[in-house]
Amino acid sequence: MSLNARSRSARWAAVAAVTVLATTLAGCSSGKGDADPKGGASRSGTAAPSASAPSGAIAVGPGPQSTYTVQHQPAPGSCHFRYTADKQPLPDPKCTPGATNPKVTPQTLTTTICRSGYTKGIRPPVSITNREKAANAKSYGYTGPLHDAEYDHLISLQLGGDPNDPRNIWVEPPSPGHRPGAGPNNPKDGVENKLKAAVCAGRTDLAKAQQAIAHDWTTALSTVGLKE
Repeated sequence: MSLNARSRSARWAAVAAVTVLATTLAGCSSGKGDADPKGGASRSGTAAPSASAPSGAIAVGPGPQSTYTVQHQPAPGSCHFRYTADKQPLPDPKCTPGATNPKVTPQTLTTTICRSGYTKGIRPPVSITNREKAANAKSYGYTGPLHDAEYDHLISLQLGGDPNDPRNIWVEPPSPGHRPGAGPNNPKDGVENKLKAAVCAGRTDLAKAQQAIAHDWTTALSTVGLKE
C-alpha cells in the first residue's frame, strides 16, 4: 500500500472511532439524564411524571372553629343517594366524599378523639346545622320528614371527621325498618363506636378507619379486620 493510501486509511479509522465514541456517550446520557431526579421537568422539555396523592386520599377540612358559619351546600338535585343490596343508604361520593379534622392525628389521639368529651366541644350548634340540613336535603332531593333523617358526619367526629366541612355531612335517610315519626334510626352509629374503640385501643389505624367509613360504612368493620 502506498504512503498516501495508508494515510487516508488511518484518517478514516480515526473518524470512525470518534463517531462510535460519540454515539455511545449519547446513549448513556439519554438513559438517565432525560428526567430530573427530583421529579421536575426533563432536560428535553417534557414534564416528568409528578407524584400523585395516595389512592382514595381524603380531603382535610378546616377543623374546629370558635364560631361556625352556615356552609354552602351542593346545588339542589345535584346529589344522589346510593343503596346497598340490603337497602342501607350511602351518600353520593361526588357530593360527600368525606373530610378530616386536621387536629386529629395518630400523635394527638389521647388529647382529641380518645379523650372523653372531645367531640361535644367541637360540634357545630343546631342553629347552624339545621339550616345546612334543610339545604342539603334539597341537594339530595330528600323529601321525607327531616325529623326522621340524620344530618350525619360521613367520617364521624369521634373518628376525626371535620365538624362542618360540607364534604363531610349529608342528610342520611332512615335505614330499613324505620318507624315513621320516630326520629333517625342509624345503625351506622354502632359501626362508628366500634371503629373509634379499636383506634383508641391501637387495634386499627386511624387513617384506615377513616378510609373504610368514608367508602362504605356497612363494610367498614370487615375492611379493617374487625368483627361485625
